Amino acid sequence: MQSALEKTENLLRLRNYSPKTIKSYLFYIHEYLVFAKKKNLKNKNKAIELFLLEKQKLGKSPQTINLALNAIKFLYRDALKLKEKIDFKCAKRSQKLPIVLSRQEIEKIIYQIKNSKHKFIVSLGYAAGLRVSEVINLRIKDVDIEELTIHIKDAKGKKDRITIFPKKLKMEFQNLTAGKENNDLVFESNRGGKLTASTAQKVFQRATRKAEIKKDATFHSLRHSFATHLLENGVDVRYVQELLGHQNIRTTQLYTQVTNPSLKKIKSPLDNL
Repeated sequence: MQSALEKTENLLRLRNYSPKTIKSYLFYIHEYLVFAKKKNLKNKNKAIELFLLEKQKLGKSPQTINLALNAIKFLYRDALKLKEKIDFKCAKRSQKLPIVLSRQEIEKIIYQIKNSKHKFIVSLGYAAGLRVSEVINLRIKDVDIEELTIHIKDAKGKKDRITIFPKKLKMEFQNLTAGKENNDLVFESNRGGKLTASTAQKVFQRATRKAEIKKDATFHSLRHSFATHLLENGVDVRYVQELLGHQNIRTTQLYTQVTNPSLKKIKSPLDNL
């Protein structure tokens, strides 16, 4: 088992998978191998089937089940190079609409934050459509303050992209980064070094509670709101796709369901009684 895990980890690193993906793959592969050994399952397809059914019984999401399956496939197909076909398709993913905050709700949230650095973190997350990981990893050299652009490097899927920087935050950026080197992080912790994702999440959650927002929003909801509000402003979905760094336009088109103006114009029949 240890040999299989080591082979898998080495190959994942060589192929430049993210630390988060490596950790997840190794976790599910270890879980699967322990499960198969405990149940004494020699047939790989049967072992995988029972393992995934166990996950389903435990109420795991289709996304989690797919991640576990992809990890096992990587083990057999790539790391161990077994010729036996793993005949499983991914679970159908639930199509939940993203949680989007209104412009007024975002304004209320930002207003509740008194710490200038924390206010800037949340404001920029919304204004540029950034993931929390992209905010905390942002370096001064990645921001072109004259062109009002941000170069996001090694984002999800190891892809770079260019997104917009708001003119409204130009002064805040200059004040926060005064005296720093180009390679320095924009947002550092009070003890120096990188700010953690959990800190940024907590800042957002505290402000959301103070603003009495009832939606089940997270920091990522700022990114959802960025995309939705751009579409409402008439920005072409293909440009929004580029700003978000989505590989497939269907991912971006999900936001059109949240902001469909034709649907919003329809009145309930109750209003006509």
